[in-house]
Amino acid sequence: MNAGKFYKANVLVLGGDITGKMIVPIIDQGNGTYKCNYTGSEMTIKSKEEAEALAKTIRDSGYYPYFCEPKEVEEMNANKELVDKLFKRLMVEGVQGWMRLAEERLKGTGISCYISPGNDDIFEIDEVLSSSSYVINPEEKVVDIDGDHEMITLGYTNHTPWNSPREVDEEVLERKIEAMASKLKDPKTAIWNIHVPPIDTPIDQAPKLDPTLKPVISGGHMVMISAGSVATRKSIEKYQPLIGIHGHIHESKGIVKIGRTMCFNPGSEYGEGILRGLLCDLEGDKIKSYMLTSG
Repeated sequence: MNAGKFYKANVLVLGGDITGKMIVPIIDQGNGTYKCNYTGSEMTIKSKEEAEALAKTIRDSGYYPYFCEPKEVEEMNANKELVDKLFKRLMVEGVQGWMRLAEERLKGTGISCYISPGNDDIFEIDEVLSSSSYVINPEEKVVDIDGDHEMITLGYTNHTPWNSPREVDEEVLERKIEAMASKLKDPKTAIWNIHVPPIDTPIDQAPKLDPTLKPVISGGHMVMISAGSVATRKSIEKYQPLIGIHGHIHESKGIVKIGRTMCFNPGSEYGEGILRGLLCDLEGDKIKSYMLTSG
């Protein structure tokens, strides 16, 4: 929320995978202490203040702290549906909180804010994103950024080993991108805000996984494969937009040029408390300057 002001940017774009990956119970023991299993170790917290401080650390790591009692934990361990219901509620409430914060901090600044879902995000958050009076959800739309640049956005991806909510066949991706790209007034000044990067590039390299979803190691090194999208690459080659901004594959921070199009993936290290980003200055059909940021 502070990045626009800090970097003196007039447009903020957050391109998907905005919800947390895990619930971390903080269990009230009934005697003023709490127990919590976090980062692989069982912790005993001696006060409510310490528990609140831990909750903030958990939140900052991209997870959902959840205060509860031992009986509720037992019930959830015995019933996966209760966990799924809670997880969805925490995701929706989390996004609602961020939308309120965006309106408080950004209204009156002149900074536009675009936030869209990614393949990891449940469909229940779409209504929250689209109901904001300030934040714009550009998913599957052509939006005019500043009078000179249009942006198309897609959070869906090709299939992954994780079976996330928004995964489709390449043919579906191609149709979705084409439906937006065909409506552009001028592709050479357009922004491709496509979550999944183009295939066979330095920005789509991900660890190869075995059937148990563990990385494959060969010769002491992790085996990497191209996990990007054929449809994304095909559309960039066809329309040659000004810029492609991508994410999805956290390990592949980098820049690649496809024809005249500069494609970026800032990578992700949110679990370490690091915010990766791209700062870019556009003028007409030119990229005046760019910088991958870390803060």
